[in-house]
Amino acid sequence: MEDCLFCKIINGQIPSDCVYEDELVYAFNDIDAQAPVHFLIVPKEHIESADDLTKDNKDLIGHIYLVAQKLAKEKGLTNGYRIVNNCKDDGGQTVNHIHFHVLGGRSMQWPPG
Repeated sequence: MEDCLFCKIINGQIPSDCVYEDELVYAFNDIDAQAPVHFLIVPKEHIESADDLTKDNKDLIGHIYLVAQKLAKEKGLTNGYRIVNNCKDDGGQTVNHIHFHVLGGRSMQWPPG
């Protein structure tokens, strides 16, 4: 999608601090980190939100969680971490391309806000 911020980051049109990339996903550090470790995992396929997922996306979503696990281990998040997906306006989604925040390096509070 030509006007999507995350599509532009994935395509290299906007610089980012990449922490991981493979054929399915791109992960980069969040520019407005909310924890000592805070990165995003974004599928390369443009999917607007969790509401737009289909059965065809189940392997992709599983892959995203395995990438989150791998990167969390690499970043030393041995005491745990949080994975967040915001869906649509009331859910706090600000970029209309599904993405997953991985946050760690401090104790996470509940409720989140």
